[in-house]
Amino acid sequence: MIPTPKTWIRERKNEFYYKKAKAENYRSRSTYKLVQANNKYAFIKLHDIVVDLGAAPGGWIQAARKMTGKHGFVLGVDLKPIEPFTQEYIRTIVADLTEPNITDQILSFLPRRPDVVISDAAPNVTGVWEVDHACQIDLANKALEISKNILKPNGNFFVKVFQGDLLEEFVTNIKYNFESVRIVKPQASRAKSSEEYILALSLKTENIP
Repeated sequence: MIPTPKTWIRERKNEFYYKKAKAENYRSRSTYKLVQANNKYAFIKLHDIVVDLGAAPGGWIQAARKMTGKHGFVLGVDLKPIEPFTQEYIRTIVADLTEPNITDQILSFLPRRPDVVISDAAPNVTGVWEVDHACQIDLANKALEISKNILKPNGNFFVKVFQGDLLEEFVTNIKYNFESVRIVKPQASRAKSSEEYILALSLKTENIP
């Protein structure tokens, strides 16, 4: 039985991480996915510069700012405006990841090349699995291309994907560009969800433009 919108909203509000996010003043429950992954693998560190692609509403920005501290820098990028942050070491811009000059736009707002690129971007879900999976992999590929063009040598990349036929090829592509690649399923990611995250560590220097 397909849940009605009201049922879905009620279930979501009763869900543990949704309540936790509200109580701790985070903008989204997905904040904890990044927190849990970084607690385990430490790919974002103090003083790092982080670029968050598909950053609205800003939950991952909130998490990343705590990981990098006031001497780090976090830039959030999204098609939608993100409610501003008061900290001077956080910046958000409205931009399309598919724009030809997107890498130049991003780099113009950074003090130096970033240490880490993260992306929780997701397509508008249609309910047709093949379409949704293909759209998600397309977004992940765009995030990968941006990462290859802006990351510093040995920089890290963390991106959301959906399980499906196209995932293996995407992982192979990432392995060509990074020294270490693993699939991560944070506890905060719903068990029945097909979403996973790819953690790619240490961009190979020969692949830097």
